[in-house]
Amino acid sequence: MESCIINSPLGCTKIIGDNDGINSVIVLNSEEKITDIIPTELEDCAIQLNEYFEGARKEFNLKLNPQGTDFQKKVWKQLECIPFGKTISYLKLSQQLGDVKAIRAVANANGKNPLWIITPCHRVIGSDGSLTGYAGGLYRKQWLLEHESPYKQQSLF
Repeated sequence: MESCIINSPLGCTKIIGDNDGINSVIVLNSEEKITDIIPTELEDCAIQLNEYFEGARKEFNLKLNPQGTDFQKKVWKQLECIPFGKTISYLKLSQQLGDVKAIRAVANANGKNPLWIITPCHRVIGSDGSLTGYAGGLYRKQWLLEHESPYKQQSLF
C-alpha cells in the first residue's frame, strides 16, 4: 500500500492506495510534511484533486478501492451519483437506496466514507437544508459546497 501527502485548501491531504485503486483520501487535522515524490499509483489521484481545487475538474475518473461493508459500499456508490454543485438530503438518499427507514444507517455509512471529496459525501445535507454531520468538520463541508456552487459570493470592498 502506497501513501502520499499533498497540500490542499482544506489542509494536508493523505492519499492511500495501490494498483488495485485508491483506498482513501483524508484531509488531516494536522500539518504534515508534503510528499516530495508521489508514488506512481497515486499520481493521477493527486493531479485530479489539484484540478478539482483549482476549479478545473467537476468529476473524478479514478480506479477506487474503498474498504467497507457491502452496505457501506452501496451507499458510497450512490453518493457518486450526486452531481457537482448539487446537494441531496439524507432522507432522499435513503429513499434512493430503497429504504427510508435506513436513514440512520445511511448517515452512518456516509460518515465512514474513506474517499472524501472523490466520493462526495459533503453533498449530503439535512432535510431542512442544514449542514449536518461531516467527519472533516462542518467548516470543510461548507467550503466544499461553496467551492462547487455556481453562485460565487463577491466581496463588495
